[in-house]
Amino acid sequence: MTTEIKLPEGAPDEVVTNALVRDVDLSAFGYKGSLALITLDNGLDHTRPNTFGPQSLTALNEAITDAIGRSPAAIAITGKPFIFAAGADLSAVAFTTERAQIRAFGKLGHDVFRRLDECGIPTFAFINGLALGGGLEVGLHCNYRTLASTAFTGLPEVFLGLLPGWGGTTILPKLIGPERAIQVIMLNALNNNTMMKAKDALSLGVVDAVYEPADFLERSVSFAAKILSGETKIERKDYSNDSAWDAALATGKTAALKKYGGAEIESPMRALELIAAARTNTRGAGFDAEGQALADLTMADPLRASLYAFNLIQKKRKKVEGAPKAALARKVGKVGVVGAGLMASQLALLLLRNLKCPIVMTDIDQERADKGVAWVKNELAKLVEKKRMSEESANRLSLLVSGSADQNSFAGCDFIIEAIFEELSLKQELFKKLESIISPECVLATNTSSLSVERMSEGLKNPERVIGFHFFNPVAVMPLLEVARTSKTDDATTATAVSVGKELKKTMIICKDAPGFVVNRLLTRFMGEVTDAVDEGTSPEIADNAMRSIGFPMSPFELLDLVGPGVALHVSQTLHENLGPRYRISPTMQAMVAGKVRNFYIKGADGKFSANPEALALIKEGNTASTAEQVRDRALKALAIEARMMLDEGVVSTAAEIDLCMLMGSGWPMHLGGILPYLDREGISDAVCGQRFHAPGIASLP
Repeated sequence: MTTEIKLPEGAPDEVVTNALVRDVDLSAFGYKGSLALITLDNGLDHTRPNTFGPQSLTALNEAITDAIGRSPAAIAITGKPFIFAAGADLSAVAFTTERAQIRAFGKLGHDVFRRLDECGIPTFAFINGLALGGGLEVGLHCNYRTLASTAFTGLPEVFLGLLPGWGGTTILPKLIGPERAIQVIMLNALNNNTMMKAKDALSLGVVDAVYEPADFLERSVSFAAKILSGETKIERKDYSNDSAWDAALATGKTAALKKYGGAEIESPMRALELIAAARTNTRGAGFDAEGQALADLTMADPLRASLYAFNLIQKKRKKVEGAPKAALARKVGKVGVVGAGLMASQLALLLLRNLKCPIVMTDIDQERADKGVAWVKNELAKLVEKKRMSEESANRLSLLVSGSADQNSFAGCDFIIEAIFEELSLKQELFKKLESIISPECVLATNTSSLSVERMSEGLKNPERVIGFHFFNPVAVMPLLEVARTSKTDDATTATAVSVGKELKKTMIICKDAPGFVVNRLLTRFMGEVTDAVDEGTSPEIADNAMRSIGFPMSPFELLDLVGPGVALHVSQTLHENLGPRYRISPTMQAMVAGKVRNFYIKGADGKFSANPEALALIKEGNTASTAEQVRDRALKALAIEARMMLDEGVVSTAAEIDLCMLMGSGWPMHLGGILPYLDREGISDAVCGQRFHAPGIASLP
């Protein structure tokens, strides 16, 4: 094979994964003969996994030729320590402008990998560590697979706007059946890229055996010897006539539509087509169809948008823009949580599980404080029941959490976060009282969603230690943490807050103390345009579904039900007071709160959701109805205007930080690449702001 593929101009150089071959004598394992073992290794540590670019595929192809030439009894492929392979090297995709380049790259992968199945010698994949995408697919081309018990594996392509295009959609449905293939290719990927643990991969039939890492290679070689001798037999089922095909494909389609709010996004739909075709396709025909689909998807904006979003998230997880030097952070050995309601209790649990230090919760009376502590301990017990935590660990953590009605129990704390009622005067009074109890170095953090952090620090002796620390609900699930600095917050406080955020495994942005910070400011402006349209006379159904076509998983009124009308109204009132009349107060929202109508949608006896008649009755309809397109247009234009104002005001320093916030704090779809690249591509940025947020080619075709 002499295919030579040049990287697109401007693309980063490929980090080449070499493929080294050595002979393993099988006589010690009871079989006369040798095994040619190919080891994938890019020469770097485990922080940079093996990947497959054109040169890496060529190196693997040469290794397979070398292995065959040794006339072994079997050929096996494994990876460097902790890593098998993380799939295709996609770093050049954003620079690709020619479909032929993608077709050639896809064909090269198919041609190399399929040799492992077609060489006439039994082949094995010893998957010793992480195996994702093409890394798993190279294993699927082998006749047998073993997996380390600590390894994670999966096919994340649909999550990224691609599909498993090096054999995954063709081989896997016939190997494990349509239902299981849909689980791995569709459901796992759409569920925020869920990876399979070793036990899951084994039970699904993706691998044939699982071994502990300490003697993984030795036991894998022994497994190969037993297969060769006939001592161990692996039975394969023919799923061509399985009755589950139609139901499995329907399940996959339903999941995709639900994920993207009813919109038919191309990558999952194309993946479903290929899975369906695998039932009757030959491997060759299936591989050719995969290649065509890969080229189509790669030469479209959604993939590039997804890669921009994915790379942005990975980068910001590691480095927080504008963070002070980590050495300035103070040690946190005891934490206080003011409040014992649900939000405060969630915060206490998160802090307890990750910091593993004493956590003190307080409330206005002992009964409430005890209730919060009991909730935390009950959640620990649930983790033990689910086998996500040992009983010993849960008992140890339970001893570290306590509750009190006396705020003097905060003495000795290094970090205190308040989650009390959203009223500025209450928070100001609280911080003044705490200042008389704690040391000048103790950080005072607020989980406020919209109030001024700086005003909370007014009148304090040490206002420099006050900082916004805004989590999203549910606290344990939502990955974003907004860290809001006031004009007085010092670097030591900020560094300490960032250090705590990293311990909590949150993705952070540091923003200016401005009304609504980033996410709530943008979401409130966006939702305000939708509620305004309803108040003006637009049908709630039309207004609420206006954004469905671009793939939002949750409509504005569904989001309203999640956060609660009371919280949404409070935020909009705060932003109206601080940012002006463009943040209008919806009469419908006011009526819902006054009438204690908590939900716009209610679940019927049939399990389906429909508009709540009580909520509909509160709408004071105007006489200026809009179309869905008009609602969508005004909402997106409002987002563009607000984002430009935020950048001009210095709420955050870069457009990418706004993208990150909306991706991780509001569920902005990955395939759109972030809010601002989408507004750029649609021409909205230029139309209302006179300029783009990003340079051309960011999250789109060059």
